[in-house]
Amino acid sequence: MTDNEPTEGQDAAPRKAPPGAPTRPKIGDSIKPPPDPGKGSDTGKDNEGRTDGGSRNRRRRRRGGKGGGQSNAGQNNGGQSNGGQKSSNQGGNNQGGGSGGGKGRSRNRRRKKAPSPVEVNVADLPAIELDEEELAKRRGAQRDGKAVGRYQMMVHVEAGVTHIAVLEGRSLVEHYVARPSDDVYQIHGNIYVGRVENVLPGMEAAFVDIATPKNAVLYRSDITWDPDDMEGLAKGEQPRIEQVLSDKQTILCQVTKNPIAHKGARLTQEVSIPGRFVVFVPNSNTVGISKRLPDSERKRLRKILEKARPEGHGLIVRTAAEGITAEEIQRDVRHLAIQWNEIAQMAQGQNSPRLLYREPNMAVRMIREEFNADFRSVLINDVELHEEIRSYAETVAPALAERVTLYDPDDQLPMFERFHVTEQLAKALDRKVWLPSGGSLIVESTEALTVIDVNTGKNVGSSSLEETVLDNNLEAADEIARQLRLRDIGGIIVIDFVDMEVKANRDQVVKRLKAALGRDKTRTQVFPISELGLVQMTRKRIGEGLLESVATRCDHCDGRGLIVPDELLG
Repeated sequence: MTDNEPTEGQDAAPRKAPPGAPTRPKIGDSIKPPPDPGKGSDTGKDNEGRTDGGSRNRRRRRRGGKGGGQSNAGQNNGGQSNGGQKSSNQGGNNQGGGSGGGKGRSRNRRRKKAPSPVEVNVADLPAIELDEEELAKRRGAQRDGKAVGRYQMMVHVEAGVTHIAVLEGRSLVEHYVARPSDDVYQIHGNIYVGRVENVLPGMEAAFVDIATPKNAVLYRSDITWDPDDMEGLAKGEQPRIEQVLSDKQTILCQVTKNPIAHKGARLTQEVSIPGRFVVFVPNSNTVGISKRLPDSERKRLRKILEKARPEGHGLIVRTAAEGITAEEIQRDVRHLAIQWNEIAQMAQGQNSPRLLYREPNMAVRMIREEFNADFRSVLINDVELHEEIRSYAETVAPALAERVTLYDPDDQLPMFERFHVTEQLAKALDRKVWLPSGGSLIVESTEALTVIDVNTGKNVGSSSLEETVLDNNLEAADEIARQLRLRDIGGIIVIDFVDMEVKANRDQVVKRLKAALGRDKTRTQVFPISELGLVQMTRKRIGEGLLESVATRCDHCDGRGLIVPDELLG
């Protein structure tokens, strides 16, 4: 997000996190006191665990009940107290001379349980059988019977937390942390029914309640509107946000950016549901094909797309669809269309914020988004998760399913230690990064931007200063691109390379940086070196970053690394 993004004012009422959602402890949190025994327990029992009818009648009289209603088998004003269940005793509503259970039951009707959000169920995906010739074509390169690939994925599950590491060769290039049922901080891609809380015309944005602790923000550029509903607009004129949205209005929206620090999630009304080969765009005329595919493949897929596209909906073909048959694409489209119908039916008549669609866990998303023939293996140390991922891979990529393997539990070393992931991860959390020739990088993050300083350090070269500096900067360009992916750094980034006199050398460094960033799936933009020797670039920010996902801010200095003495403050 940019610096001019609105933040909620104090007039917004604080909301509690949904049940089961992980909470982050704050300074001053206190432990809830134990229940007062004088007010009774939740189970409706007395101190000895018995439910005596006489004691219930005495409690009813103390609360103002009329008459001696019957207390048969634990019945009390229509509520039952069997096996420790709560007794629904309504004071003053008992009718004398009878049990009074009829009216009590009518007033104590249980609310209908809200349906669970739509999720991707691996078992529901229909499998497609391929002949041996097609399977052999898709298996990718092999050597001595073993798969060969540039990347390797490792999924490590411990204490309910899933760590996913991606290695390029032996170097760690990406690391993700996922926690179970996190509907507060990791909600990217989820679809909600939201309720507009505040419309800010001056910021061209609106705050939307999506049943999370912080209201999400929806910008005018991310709003969809029907021209037939807008009156008085000239041709080509865009409506103002207050003409489209109003307070307490319910809308269908999707999260495009997770909440970061004090900022809430970012939303869009252009809902889309991703699959393995296509992205389903409901109620849209969007038709697109990945630009990474060659022209001949794009032409073939466009013909398939014309037949597979449902009426009234749009489709975007992904890079993974290269070489895929028409039947596989149609199967993916049918499955996504069924999911959308379930979401649309669930959204009808909803007047309160709620979750409609939840993205699958991080491991399944990585297989869906990244897994291809370039991965030589996917190692998983959890038996249950391995079965789920293996089943999903057999459905969407049967030729590569054998590359999903279970890490040997009898191995004496943990998986991350055996492949030196732990060591590289510890270095990625440090502010100083050493280069192979002796130079170094200093990475400093602030609220507004991230600064990377390049130093020659121990690199003294051999021939000339300009050549030494050029070699050091070229090494730094490769390492900077790796660190940005590994640390998941987003926003504005300023790089201070060592000064170079020759313009051709400066251009060469920028070209090397752009080439190294080409392997990063996150969108980046790099500008030429300025007169001060600085490179300014941006990288799309989606999550909070590697350091924030595994570390906790210091309670004493609040992350500044400095402690001001009390004597100075008086």
